[in-house]
Amino acid sequence: MVPHLITALTGPINELEQRIIDSMPAIERWFRLEWMEHTPPFYSSVDIRNAGFKLAPVDTNLFPGGWNNLTDEMLPLAVQAAMAAIEKICPEARNLLIVPENQQKNPSYLSNILQLQRIFRMAGLNVRIGSISPDIKRPTEIKLPHGDTITLEPALRTKRRLGLKNFDPCTILLNNDLSAGAPGILEELYEQFLMPPLHAGWSVRRKSRHFQSYEEVSKRFGKLLGIDPWLINPVFGKCENIDYVEGKGLDQLAVQVDAILTKVRRKYKEYGIKEKPFAVVKADNGTYGMGVMTVRDAKELEVLKDKRTRSKMGVIKDGQPVHDVLVQEGVLTYERMSNAVAEPVVYMMDRYVVGGFYRMHPERGEDENLNAPGAGYVPLAFPPQSTQLPQIGARAGASAPNRFYMYGVIARLAMLAASYELEATNPDAEIYD
Repeated sequence: MVPHLITALTGPINELEQRIIDSMPAIERWFRLEWMEHTPPFYSSVDIRNAGFKLAPVDTNLFPGGWNNLTDEMLPLAVQAAMAAIEKICPEARNLLIVPENQQKNPSYLSNILQLQRIFRMAGLNVRIGSISPDIKRPTEIKLPHGDTITLEPALRTKRRLGLKNFDPCTILLNNDLSAGAPGILEELYEQFLMPPLHAGWSVRRKSRHFQSYEEVSKRFGKLLGIDPWLINPVFGKCENIDYVEGKGLDQLAVQVDAILTKVRRKYKEYGIKEKPFAVVKADNGTYGMGVMTVRDAKELEVLKDKRTRSKMGVIKDGQPVHDVLVQEGVLTYERMSNAVAEPVVYMMDRYVVGGFYRMHPERGEDENLNAPGAGYVPLAFPPQSTQLPQIGARAGASAPNRFYMYGVIARLAMLAASYELEATNPDAEIYD
């Protein structure tokens, strides 16, 4: 069974949920028309928060790890989506090279790569894993938990192509988010399909640009459904030229936090919401939940006077310094799994939702970042009973509280925003006057 939420029998979320379910034909047509104009990212995952009165994405990853957390029941969906994606990009594809992160010692991450290899093998491709890590100098077999093994091979670069010894792929799948920048070995590969493109990496990408695109998408979608876009869109602002280490720009950050909290208080008052608003301060680039802080009042930024806290906030993955900061409306999560706070993460390939899981954290609160050490993962189950399907036209609350369709809609909106974002940052885009 899909886990019931503690909000399953209350009013506001059911009103929003019912509006989405009743509008299913219009929504699906709207998405179809959008995908005629825009190209979806090759794959993506979206972190979603369900506050009962609000349902919104808080992060979108274009190099998703965690594929190993999807259940076997979800694999056929992923394989079908992989087939559709490859057919669209390179119908004659035979060989696929997966380029992972350079972390060879994380068994969970390597299990994720092994799962991707399985998915694309079942999609009918020869799949091998080419590491660009300087530590991998020969084929290296690594044993994983549960008896699995994975083989990493050193990637070889010729003048125009990337491959392995005796393996020449036409398609390269990056599962490396390029936080430290695109290495030269991946540049100027004009004869092969590189997915996602280099400008999807965190050396170029910015969360503020993504949520700017998402704001545009949510306004158009809100108009389609006749709802306030705020119900699906977190308010945000951006601060540039912050230097946590030197303590510079923190006054500017406090002003931005205060401005966001003021906007959210106004909305809470409009909807009669009694909760205390909060904001999340996070690095404008990067993943792994690093450089993230929850604040309920701008005065709480005083903690940044502590040198240790500044150091923690000032550096993200691969030791990259933080200079640009996103200040985002905090969205509560009222979902629970085994008495731990949880949030759904939805996985997509091409334009299709293929599965997901709950990220849960027993030591975190409903207003805190759950992407942190100690997090656990519980797959979203697909119940076999047809009664679990959302019923179009049923009164609010009458349909079984399977929220997977609703999560999928919000995740696809974020994926569409990522599509807009990649078009805007594409260095090779054709310019029309």
